[in-house]
Amino acid sequence: MMDFSTTKLMVQRYWRWLRGAAYVAGVLVVFDIFYLAHIWPDWPRLANRNVPITKSRFIERYETRQLADRSLPVLRWRPVSIDQIPRYLIRATVIAEDANFFGHSGFDFTAMRRAFNYNLKQGKVARGASTISQQTAKNLFFTPSRNPLRKWHEAVMTWAMEKNLPKTRILELYLNVVEFGTGIYGVDAASRAYWNKSVATVTLDEAIGLAASLPSPKNSNPHSRSAFYLSHLAKIKRRVYRSLGIRSAGQTDSSQDKNGDEGASPKPWPQELMGPAEPVAEPEIPADVGEEEDL
Repeated sequence: MMDFSTTKLMVQRYWRWLRGAAYVAGVLVVFDIFYLAHIWPDWPRLANRNVPITKSRFIERYETRQLADRSLPVLRWRPVSIDQIPRYLIRATVIAEDANFFGHSGFDFTAMRRAFNYNLKQGKVARGASTISQQTAKNLFFTPSRNPLRKWHEAVMTWAMEKNLPKTRILELYLNVVEFGTGIYGVDAASRAYWNKSVATVTLDEAIGLAASLPSPKNSNPHSRSAFYLSHLAKIKRRVYRSLGIRSAGQTDSSQDKNGDEGASPKPWPQELMGPAEPVAEPEIPADVGEEEDL
């Protein structure tokens, strides 16, 4: 049995360890605050649509890599106003990447739960749940590193972005910085690379083809025509057609088809993004695309 002096010594050691841990944690928090303050953007300027869209961290990183490795394709990037992007391309992208974009505040907790359960069943990280807002924050401010600290910073910036930017501006930024292939960033560069035309002139099916490449654009895109790409393209095409009230060959009116595309009820689309010929119909929450992606 321990005597009083031994117990007192153990308590003193415990409190010394606790104070030391608290000190280290405090120092780390201070450094983290300084880091976030250093990268904190001028939100009013970023929200101003009259200010030109600048290169994202991902684009700058690619430029650096391309200078060091001339075998990489030259950067293709042409930022455009959201007014030049067809409404059905915006719709296809939202349906493909984040169908509840207009119904959440930066984080889709339902999608996170589904991804967690699926990954648990698969025994590996096979499905992500990043929203368009999270992807935009990651592309604009960070690097592709996969570590908890980067995810924490990404969450902070996503929260701040949703507080300071309207959804339409977040979409405009995302569509101009998202990667569509090696060295191809933004919807206009992608339209020119894959369809040899400006984004303003792409057809509905061409728009769907671009949106379907987003889960893994380097390997699955309109040029590669991989098996995964063609399968994912068919899924996105069904959902986009259904959201527009277009019936494709062999399609039924069932809310769940044989491929398991279930209906969903996210918040209504903003009127300015509906498009003059589009009925008021909601997009559907995408099911798993079957390919590993960054969470």
